Amino acid sequence: MFDLSQLRCFVAVADELHFGRAAERLNMTQPPLSRQIQILERVLDVALLERTSRSVRLTPAGQSFLVEARHILQLAESSALLARRVADGKAGSINIGFTATSAYSYLPDLVATCRSRLPEVELTLKEMVSGEQLRRLHSGEIQLGLLRPPVPRAGFGAFRVSAEPLLAALPANDPLAGAASIRLDELAAQPFIMYAPYEARYFHDLVLETFSRAGILPNYVQHLAQIHSILALVHSGVGVSLVPEAAVNLQFRNVVLRPVQIPRPRPAELFMVWRTDNRHPLLPIIVDMARKLAGTR
Repeated sequence: MFDLSQLRCFVAVADELHFGRAAERLNMTQPPLSRQIQILERVLDVALLERTSRSVRLTPAGQSFLVEARHILQLAESSALLARRVADGKAGSINIGFTATSAYSYLPDLVATCRSRLPEVELTLKEMVSGEQLRRLHSGEIQLGLLRPPVPRAGFGAFRVSAEPLLAALPANDPLAGAASIRLDELAAQPFIMYAPYEARYFHDLVLETFSRAGILPNYVQHLAQIHSILALVHSGVGVSLVPEAAVNLQFRNVVLRPVQIPRPRPAELFMVWRTDNRHPLLPIIVDMARKLAGTR
């Protein structure tokens, strides 16, 4: 098989149609240049050049091969450049897992920041629950995760990107909708739309703990996994609920969100998580970017 140095020699001779000028252009002497061309022709088993004592011309096969030789050299050069840019964290791709609720607030800001500062980097976003993200971080299918607690410590790096209070979600015509804030027991007196215990385990446990600490047992009428589905039922007048502050960005019509008076409130937390043994060149760059973004929010 021929190599790139032989292709460079052939292209130089084809451009100059003169061995002496081609050798000078390549900063080499003429005899080794001639040998490189001879080796290339032997490998290809075809004559690329017609040589006389007075001229050098491309054969028809040489003319055809010249197009491919230029393409191969350009591809090799661009591949080497891309490899260096990837190694420097300026290009390439990275897979990021995220929960549905992180897409309401933090994730869009992170994506916009990455697109602005790393325009040649491709972000592949994969929506999944927190447990699935941890499994895929272990397997290497994703390099970063935006997930809910608990966050494993051994073998993982993590930092908190947000801590949101829970807000009461009420139909706009609810008598409590005009209040500046709402007591927790006032919510419990109405039909309550709860989070599903498996599909939305984090929020289910968070809301359940919030009521339990206050000694309140709500009237659960529905159990749903997604916040936008819960807000849709609130809009329909099915009941009330508790949602993280990021739900404000959903702007559901005929649904109002109000602060809640919660004894010893526990916020809804979101963490960025990665494996500490992952050597992906983009990982430390995006982690640093994400950490600074979280600090400005």
